Amino acid sequence: SQVDFVFCAVDMKKDEIKALEEAYAKAECPVISNNSANRGYADVPMIVPEINAGHAEVITTQRARLGTKRGFIAVKSNCSIQSYVPALSPLMGYGITKVLACTYQAISGAGKTFETWPEMLDNLIPFIGGEEEKSELEPMKVWGKVVDGKIVNAVTPAITTQCLRVPVSDGHTAAVFVSFEKKPSKEEILKLWKEFNGVPQDLDLPSAPKQFLNYFEEDNRPQAKLDRDLEKGMAVSIGRLREDSQYDYKFVCLSHNTIRGAAGGAVLMAELLAAKGYMD
Repeated sequence: SQVDFVFCAVDMKKDEIKALEEAYAKAECPVISNNSANRGYADVPMIVPEINAGHAEVITTQRARLGTKRGFIAVKSNCSIQSYVPALSPLMGYGITKVLACTYQAISGAGKTFETWPEMLDNLIPFIGGEEEKSELEPMKVWGKVVDGKIVNAVTPAITTQCLRVPVSDGHTAAVFVSFEKKPSKEEILKLWKEFNGVPQDLDLPSAPKQFLNYFEEDNRPQAKLDRDLEKGMAVSIGRLREDSQYDYKFVCLSHNTIRGAAGGAVLMAELLAAKGYMD
C-alpha cells in the first residue's frame, strides 16, 4: 500500500538529504520538508501558506524534471524569517525599499534545551551558522514570482540581518526597520496587519490561525513567554510600531519557531497542498 506523503526533518549532510527526498518523490510519495537541502531549486516551492500559496503551481514543472506523476518536494522556509516576513508582506504595495532585521532566536531552534545546553543560561551568542545568509536570501524566494513554471526570486527590497541566539526556550523575536517608496501612515499599516489573511484562512484549513497577524498596543509586548502560543503557536505577534530616524518605521515581531516556524508550518503547508489537489 502507498504512503500518502511524508514529512522530512532529518539531521544529515545536505547532499544526503537531497538524495533521500528525491528518492521518496521519485517513488511517487510527496515530501513536505523542514530541511534546507532542496530550497534553492526554482521548481521547488518554499511556501509560507498565507503569503505565497500560488508558488505550488511549480510542482508541475518539478514533476516533469523528476519524471513523477504524484511525487514532489515542497519545502518550508527557515524559521528565522517567519516572524518578520509575514509582517512585511501586507505592506508590499507601498514599495518596500530596504529592511534591517535583527533576530533573537530561541535555543530550540538549535534542537537544544537548557538541560542539554547549560552554557546558554545567562548568555547570548551573536552567531548562528548560515542563518544570516538564509534570512537575507529566503524572503526573496517567498516574495518571488512564478514565470514559465519556475520561481524567479524578487530583487527588492534590500535586506540585511543579524541573528543572535538568546536564552529563551521557544519563540524567535525580530527587531525590524523598514523604509518605503511611498510611506504609509501608522493607521494604514495597522489596518493592513489586522485585515491580512491568506488562502489558509479562506479555505479554513485545520491548522490555520483565525487571525494570522496580531498587533499588541502595550509597549512591552509581544513577549516570547506570554505570546508565542497564540492561536496554538500558529499566529504571528507584532508590537511597538513607531517612526524611526534612519528608516521610515520600526517594530518588533514574534513567532513560535518550532510550531509556526517548523512542524506546524509544515502541517499547514501539507493541508494547503492537499486542499489544492496535489496529494490526489
